[in-house]
Amino acid sequence: MQDEQIIDLYFARNERAISESDTKYGGYVQSISHNILGDLEDAKECRSDTWLHAWNAMPPFHPEKLCAYFGKIVRNLSLNRYEKEHAQKRGGSEVPGVIDELAECLADTNADVETQSEGKEITAVLNDFLEELDPKKRALFVRRYFYASPIRDIAHDYEMRESAVKMQLLRMRGELKQQLMDHGIIL
Repeated sequence: MQDEQIIDLYFARNERAISESDTKYGGYVQSISHNILGDLEDAKECRSDTWLHAWNAMPPFHPEKLCAYFGKIVRNLSLNRYEKEHAQKRGGSEVPGVIDELAECLADTNADVETQSEGKEITAVLNDFLEELDPKKRALFVRRYFYASPIRDIAHDYEMRESAVKMQLLRMRGELKQQLMDHGIIL
């Protein structure tokens, strides 16, 4: 079923929207969640919660890219669950590694006004940085730092050695750090 047809089902409040979403995007959504949480049962729950959140948001929201929309929902649900349940203690999650890798580039974000303003500036620099990357590098960066994909999976999917993926990511983090400093963002 095409994405627009699935969206139409959500707008018609037809429960078939959920089953069609799960059929087409269930594996994708669950893999994102599993990368973050490291636990299959938690990932399955986040997969189900994704459809509920989509059901509650559509209408009125009309996503342009359904795949990206579901990916964003499950990522946020999984990260919230990770924080709540301290999944790091159970092991198997990619989140600690991802956070450690990006720690040198991105400052801690608190809720004060100054930090929120800096967060918007960091977002703008990050978006510009990603736009400047060639498609393959951008895909590597997003797979690792948005979807929390394991290095071995990225290497396999892009037919690269793990060491080459790690080196590419290291260089990109260095470039990002430099761009942040060039924009006066103190790390």
